[in-house]
Parts: sequence; C-alpha cells; structure tokens
Amino acid sequence: MGRALRRIRIGIIVYPRRVGRTHRTFPSLGIVLRMYKLYSMQRSGNSYKVRLALALLNVPYEAVEVDILRGESRTPDFLTKNPSGQVPLLEVGEDRYLAESNAILWYVAVGTPLAPENRIDRAEALQWMFFEQHALEPNIGAAYFWLSLVKGGRDLQTHSLEDWMERGYGALQVMENHLKTNSYFAARQLTVADIALYGYTHLADRCDFDLQAFPAIRDWLQRVEAAPGFVAMDWRPADIDDPASIAAGV
Repeated sequence: MGRALRRIRIGIIVYPRRVGRTHRTFPSLGIVLRMYKLYSMQRSGNSYKVRLALALLNVPYEAVEVDILRGESRTPDFLTKNPSGQVPLLEVGEDRYLAESNAILWYVAVGTPLAPENRIDRAEALQWMFFEQHALEPNIGAAYFWLSLVKGGRDLQTHSLEDWMERGYGALQVMENHLKTNSYFAARQLTVADIALYGYTHLADRCDFDLQAFPAIRDWLQRVEAAPGFVAMDWRPADIDDPASIAAGV
C-alpha cells in the first residue's frame, strides 16, 4: 500500500477549478481521493511549509487565502473549522480538519520519501520538527511576524527583540553545528524535517538576522531550493502558464 500511495501522490496533476472536480479517481485501483483544501496565508512561514511540501510531492490542492492580519481566521465560520483560529489548516475530508503545520507536514508526507520509514530516521525527523517549534519558530518566526508583517511592529515589540535575537541565533548555531557534518537533518536526505526548518530559516535575513556567519546553513538552504518541484514562498498558482490550475508543483 505504501508503494501505491507513493505513485498516487507524485506526478498526478488535476485542474479542479477549471473542470469542477473535487476528487481524484483511480479506477484501476478502486480509489477515490478527496482534493485537499488548504487554508493558508501567503506570507506565513508556517503556511508556506505546507505549500512547499505539497509542491515537492506534486500533490494538487485547493488554496484558500486567509489573512490573519485582517482577522479572517477569527470569524465564526473559520473558528468552527479550527477553534485556535490559526493557519495553516488542511481539510482532509468532509468536516475533517488538521491544524498545526508540522502535523500537516507529517500527514501529507507519510508514504513518500519525505517521511522516513526507518524507526530511528523517523524519530530524528520528529526531533528536529520539535526543535523547530520550540527554538526556531518562537524566535525567528516571531521576529519575522512583527518586523516584516505588522506595521509599526518593531516599536511595539522593542522589549522582545533582544530576546528573540539571542535565542534565534542560538537555534541557528545548533543547526549550523549539525549541518557542518550532515547535508540534511534526518535520514541523509531531504525530509519533512528540512521543510519545517526551512520555513522560517530562509526568512531570517528579513528580520535582522545575519546568516553570513552560518555557511553550512546557507549551503543547506541552496540544497533545499534545488530540490525538484521547489517553489518560493511568494509563488502563486497564477504564476504558472495555466492560471486556472491550482495544482502545486505543476
């Protein structure tokens, strides 16, 4: 079944907006897969992680833009889907929603090379995904949000900036030390751990962090960006030749 899922998830291109389809059908396998619907914010690093994973896997999805700065994630309708009022949010079935970016990464990657099957490789990937959430995202992610997205955010968070910088640089140093002797963070190949860490690391220079002192990180960023199917955070479906398509990675 794992091999079958891998074939299904990679290389299938669907244009649901153009033909009105919400499911993918595989008659020879007797399988019907519901099209994912992803609620995300274009400029959110956490949302970008999921879009990047879907692009690398060439998995089509319906994209719904939710601007948290305008309160669009706090409406009664959205809160019925995700009571925490956060994006990204993935609709995986009828009235079934999955929140938290790294949980979504694992969900969409299972059965593909992005999710290690070996027990220790899987644990190491999860280790770095936990690290991303407790050491990287709360510092570099917070700095990016307030300094790059919120008007006047620097003045509002002057008291927090020093702590974010200190702890953010500490997290970057941990990553640098690992990457001095490893090309990736787990399983000696690109995995969901790299995607999770890439989300905000590649934004560090937009919020006062200087990556010049971290050559191994800079080399790793280039390796991730060279992966087949990679899309930048500002990539939109309209940027491809067929504007009707919302198939990631086309």
